[in-house]
Amino acid sequence: MLFNFIDGLNIIYLLSLDNISLIFLLLTSFLLIVCVLLNWFLIYKEFLFYMVLILAWVILLNIFMVNDLLLFFFFFESIVIPMFLLIGLWGGRKRRIKAAYMLLMYTLVGSIFSLFTFLFIYYSTGSTNFIFLTGINLFILNQNILFFFCFFGFSVKIPIVPLHLWLPEAHVEAPTIGSILLAGILLKLSFYAFLRVIFFLIDGWVIFLLFSIFLIGFYLPSLAAMVQLDIKKIIAYSSVSHMNFGMFGLFSKNLIGLLGSFFLMVAHAIVASALFLSIGILYERYKTRVVFYYSALFFLMPLWSVAFFLFILANFGLPCTINFVGEFIILLSVLNVNFLVIIFLFVGLLLTLGYSLFLYNRMAHGTINSMFIRYYNDISRREFILLINFIIFVLLFGIFPQLLIKYFFTVNYFLFCLI
Repeated sequence: MLFNFIDGLNIIYLLSLDNISLIFLLLTSFLLIVCVLLNWFLIYKEFLFYMVLILAWVILLNIFMVNDLLLFFFFFESIVIPMFLLIGLWGGRKRRIKAAYMLLMYTLVGSIFSLFTFLFIYYSTGSTNFIFLTGINLFILNQNILFFFCFFGFSVKIPIVPLHLWLPEAHVEAPTIGSILLAGILLKLSFYAFLRVIFFLIDGWVIFLLFSIFLIGFYLPSLAAMVQLDIKKIIAYSSVSHMNFGMFGLFSKNLIGLLGSFFLMVAHAIVASALFLSIGILYERYKTRVVFYYSALFFLMPLWSVAFFLFILANFGLPCTINFVGEFIILLSVLNVNFLVIIFLFVGLLLTLGYSLFLYNRMAHGTINSMFIRYYNDISRREFILLINFIIFVLLFGIFPQLLIKYFFTVNYFLFCLI
């Protein structure tokens, strides 16, 4: 699909599809189907709700397929509109308006820096086509400045500490469908943007500075997750930590790191979405997400507890789960850059193990707390079908990672980026 978007400005609306875009499109379509099925018997059956989901789907299609930098920026920022509506209109608590505006304001501030970068590139080269820009060498001073501007703009949606404060608030106030879209799709957009844009800007000397930023972003959310009472906030801070961990592979500047980062992004989209789906099922029944109100769920909700346990195992990277493969490959890639960083990453992974097991142990075991919740019922057939699909992906790509690895190595784009 090709046509001139604005006459005389050399901005061409060209859609194309490569292997990486196809994976993210399939992941997007799968999660949107999950959202529709999850909403099948719930209250959000009005026309506007499904129109918002369709709008999000159309915008995401363009993000993963458009080939022009300015058009990519337009759609990249436009995805905030459906997320703003999902949180603001269908959020579960009174603070949903504040959470929606936090998402909007953080994104707008970051977009100023990204837009400046893209306009400067357009002014300097006369084009913002991705294929054209891969062959352009900018001046070193300008290149480093542009990199940090672009990095700051994209970091809001990763999110990088301290630009992460909007995410836990948005997750807590968003409906379950909003949390699934946030964790499974929205957080992956900046990774995709880094992949498509940053590689023609990055300079070698900034890698160690970036590693320091990512270490802070890996540790602080893990420490914050250990002191939260809201289950959704624990998973939200865990998402921030995992996204920062994935950035190590992306900026290690080697093919193994790119593979690990890509694998972990797919893994996080599946596991984090499954965790938020599980918590949403629980909240739908008991109308609370405070962790200390729950206990002995393994005896009262065995099917839910088994599924949640598998997702918790995947969250801290147990072998034979999908997260383990991505984390292991990233550690191998970082080993080629700096051995000292590996030690810090191992300690951070132990923190993830600690709060993940504490969360499950507190909710699934212990004595039945009939003072707060007196009536229990396990998952329905529809919810079981949704959860079993996530379980299949978690175990399939954890036991047979070559399914994604072989697919990754067929992408000549990554080899081109490393030249």
